[in-house]
Amino acid sequence: MSTTIRRAVIPAAGLGSRLLPLTKATPKEMLPVGDRPVIEHTVRELIDSGITDITIVVSGDKSAIQEHFRPNPALVDQLRADGKTAYADAVEEVADLARRGHITYLYQHGPYGNGTPVLNAARNFGDEAFLVLWPDDVFVARVPRARQLITAYEKTNAPVLALMPMEPADSGRYGVPVVKEDLGDGSLRITGLMEKPKPEDAPSHYAAIGGYVLTPGVVDELREQYRRFEENPVGELYLTDALNAYAARRALYGQVIEGDWYDTGGPLAYLTAQFAHALTHPDYGPALRRMVQTLDGGPTATTD
Repeated sequence: MSTTIRRAVIPAAGLGSRLLPLTKATPKEMLPVGDRPVIEHTVRELIDSGITDITIVVSGDKSAIQEHFRPNPALVDQLRADGKTAYADAVEEVADLARRGHITYLYQHGPYGNGTPVLNAARNFGDEAFLVLWPDDVFVARVPRARQLITAYEKTNAPVLALMPMEPADSGRYGVPVVKEDLGDGSLRITGLMEKPKPEDAPSHYAAIGGYVLTPGVVDELREQYRRFEENPVGELYLTDALNAYAARRALYGQVIEGDWYDTGGPLAYLTAQFAHALTHPDYGPALRRMVQTLDGGPTATTD
């Protein structure tokens, strides 16, 4: 098995039901966070971490994602003709991401569940380990989350899950790892995941937050799940089930990610991500802080 990770999968075929009706016509992956759609944050994170082959798994109504990353020479020429050089450069730079990340698209097929897009894409990966990142997460970190996961994999040569500390009361929202050993530097040997346990049942104070390095062994467990589904087509194909089956016999690790995590999958989380990102913007942040201070009953903002 190769110890160099160059591939990544972004599952982007979901309905975005928690954000309806906002996502009725617009894919949730194309909702803006700051001045770019959320999936672009994920693509940039992967490219900044050295990934050279990105597979985006889509459904039939997600053509807006392809259009966003596709070159548009006619638009660029029109913008340059109008003297809008900065806009033209921005459009070209987004299209260049697709070239640098060698983005390809794959249409999802198979049972429901977050394991299905992973299995669809992994058929082309042979014996390579690869990253999986959800497209509705935004991380702000000095070292990209994807790079932190790759570094953890290079140390362990085993599957790695991204983890963050959580409040015990929040355990019912996440998969919670069963920690066998704390290896230091944020690395944890884990023996499985418990999905959305009650606080009193949570096996640790960490949450699995939607970032993985997966190996062919985990893919084999997904294939076994799919084989059973074909025999009895009931239920969904879950990545957690494959990871638990893998961990029953082999080493599985978690890496506590350093940085700030914003989940955009629900209305409040999406608004929080928007607001937090805007506050860090060098141009918009100061004005927004003054506005918030005013709304909160502070001094009225003044202009010169």
